[in-house]
Amino acid sequence: MSLKRDIGRARYAAAQGARVAWYLGQYLLARRISGPFDRPGEPKFKPQATEGDPARIRAAFLDLFAKDRANIEAGLYPAPNDVRLDRAIAAMRSSVNFFRDLPRVDQRRLERDGVEVRDQVRESAADAGRYPTYYLQNFHYQTGGWLSEESAKLYDTQVEILFGGAADAMRRIALGSLARAIKGVDQRRLRVLDLACGNGRFMRQVLGAYPRLPLTGLDLSPAYCAEARERLRDWPQVEIVNGAVEQAPFDDGVFDAITCVYLFHELPPRVRRDAAREITRVLKPGGALVLADSIQTGDAADLDRMLEYFPIGFHEPYYGSYLGEDFTAMFAEAGLELEETQFAFLTKVMRFRKR
Repeated sequence: MSLKRDIGRARYAAAQGARVAWYLGQYLLARRISGPFDRPGEPKFKPQATEGDPARIRAAFLDLFAKDRANIEAGLYPAPNDVRLDRAIAAMRSSVNFFRDLPRVDQRRLERDGVEVRDQVRESAADAGRYPTYYLQNFHYQTGGWLSEESAKLYDTQVEILFGGAADAMRRIALGSLARAIKGVDQRRLRVLDLACGNGRFMRQVLGAYPRLPLTGLDLSPAYCAEARERLRDWPQVEIVNGAVEQAPFDDGVFDAITCVYLFHELPPRVRRDAAREITRVLKPGGALVLADSIQTGDAADLDRMLEYFPIGFHEPYYGSYLGEDFTAMFAEAGLELEETQFAFLTKVMRFRKR
């Protein structure tokens, strides 16, 4: 048993080390060829937080993978199997597309043009009034915002490069929290909703651990919904619904658990509260919400400086208010009580329970 565990750890370390080297190398290359965060002629941006200790930042990064491996050994989810020849070829293609798109992203950053998609939607009679104004942003300055097929295919690569190969591992910590919340229950008798499911990346991780789970995804982007349906076509019990979180198209109290990954920092404060009320409405009494999103100011002092740079360099218009948001109080007001909090490098995973 010890030998099997040691082999598993060695395989994990080799695979995750290769992923980190691949994506971190691309991040460093992108920073070298990209323009500065500051616009020419503007005063240089100076974060209020002091410079973090590089050793502690590295320690937080490595601790993420230690937690991930511990969850795997605890049987909460299987070890990732994403370092394969076929996926390596796909990853290379995505990286080529990432660097091909990078000049356009840099141009938007220098011009502070984060609402290009708003003008595009206004020109389309079919899309007029279809989306809330806050949604019509080029978040991360990405081409197409959330509304193009190209964005839906490229998003995973963009995020992995941004976080140096740690994005999937951070999501898996949320999966571990979900696994603890539904432990001992027959997965076939549960109904789980993934809010803002995007292109289905996190849903694939969930289904890797619970292949017979009836799982529903909700997202506002038709392009991302289409990509999610394609990626999840091997699971017939999966449903992808196009709609807004703050107006969830579901009956009251139908879901045993809800997951929500990297959504709330992209919502205005008022919409966050609308979303919290909708989550509570569609969740069964005693049901669990697993919320994974960016850490906030004060969660990890050595990382505060990085948080201040994020909205400057990546166009996150509601991130500043997110950093000080009291989610415990906000969800308590909606009817959910905080049950668990975990930190996973730049991600905070909170689990709430409906009273």
